[in-house]
Amino acid sequence: MANDASTVFDVVILGGGSGGYAAALRAAQLGLNVALIEKGELGGTCLHRGCIPTKALLHAAEVADETREAAEFGVLATFQGIDIKGVHKYKDDVVSGLYKGLQGLVASRKVTYIQGEGRLSSQTSVDVNGQRVEGRHIVLATGSVPKSLPGLTIDGNRIISSDHALKLDYIPKSAVILGGGVIGVEFASVWKSFGVDVTIVEALPHLVPLEDENSSKLLERAFRKRGIKFELKARFSGVEYTENGVRVSTENGKQIDADVLLVAIGRGPVSAGLGYEEAGVAMDRGYVLVDEYLRTNVPTISAVGDLVPTLQLAHVGFAEGMLVAERLAGLKVVPIDYDGIPRVTYSNPEVASVGLSEAKAAEQYGKDKIVTLKYNLAGNGKSKILKTAGEIKLVQVKDGAVVGVHMVGARMGEQVGEAQLIYNWEALPAEVAQLIHAHPSQSEALGEAHLALAGKPLHAHD
Repeated sequence: MANDASTVFDVVILGGGSGGYAAALRAAQLGLNVALIEKGELGGTCLHRGCIPTKALLHAAEVADETREAAEFGVLATFQGIDIKGVHKYKDDVVSGLYKGLQGLVASRKVTYIQGEGRLSSQTSVDVNGQRVEGRHIVLATGSVPKSLPGLTIDGNRIISSDHALKLDYIPKSAVILGGGVIGVEFASVWKSFGVDVTIVEALPHLVPLEDENSSKLLERAFRKRGIKFELKARFSGVEYTENGVRVSTENGKQIDADVLLVAIGRGPVSAGLGYEEAGVAMDRGYVLVDEYLRTNVPTISAVGDLVPTLQLAHVGFAEGMLVAERLAGLKVVPIDYDGIPRVTYSNPEVASVGLSEAKAAEQYGKDKIVTLKYNLAGNGKSKILKTAGEIKLVQVKDGAVVGVHMVGARMGEQVGEAQLIYNWEALPAEVAQLIHAHPSQSEALGEAHLALAGKPLHAHD
């Protein structure tokens, strides 16, 4: 805490997850006096219960698959099984190292870090640990938690959330995953690699329904090949305990027995009982409403991250936190183009995209103004070497810029950086076609796709 209890900070931030700590680091860097309040662990969901631990599990799953398939590459190896304790140690070591680094970074920036459960007590103050912390400006960054459905109780035993799944000390023989979005698909991928019989239940017509429909269909095809089952257009109607597990029912009369049910229908904002409404902050279904500069209707209060109804991604939180810090420091800031933010589902295969889907582009520009091109990874040398299948789809405004890049295949998440530049710099296909990509590389597939869209395909059919 500050030495002087009467200190009025320039910025008081409630929540130390991606959005909150990014705001704190940037504001302190710009010379503001910052207090950061967090009830749990610095780093929030992303570091401790989200991005980092799930991707560690996904990498362990990748190693398991590569061991099983080693003979295909002429390597003699024997897959003996999954040591779940060893997997958790590897995962926890990754998280622990990053956590220590983040703690050191916050301390080095001279941020006043307060551990405790804070509550907004006025438009310029937060109460925590029996003390009132005053600020000229408040940033709300209290994040999100796993959601459930009415009547569906997540008990942490056989009906679990992603938080529980990350700490499960055994590998179930079978699992039903409720929800075919990013979280559900990633856990399905991990568990299948660990030897689990997986069934996804999704109410909408496709897996990863926020992606371009072509990407969804490619992922579904790959999952079928991997033996991951899924029920689409299947609304959940109930779950009951059986002697050894659970029985999940859907509205179309289907019943699926499994050891566990993972509820992965998304995440909801953490805002109840924190004093937001009492301070006059405008809300909608638990979310804090903000304008394009992340300002609430209260002049002294901003909000960032999963608490606001924008994309629930850690890197969105980083960007929003930095934008608010720079605005409060008096710098000129530019609103975030949320379509221009990369999105990656780290399943096997990966799904990566930036910009508009074909459907959204047609809606925005008119169907007759849209041109699309698909480049199959079968024509890419590095993809052949990796034995991955997939596709890159480009969406272009006719005679104009590329407004959407959608990729499915191994390591496509690593290609989305260039795709981001293509979209955000409003590049024409011919401009990207002039760039020379390393051969053989998977980034080359992105270049080849643009060569084809520019009318001069090389390793692709006309």
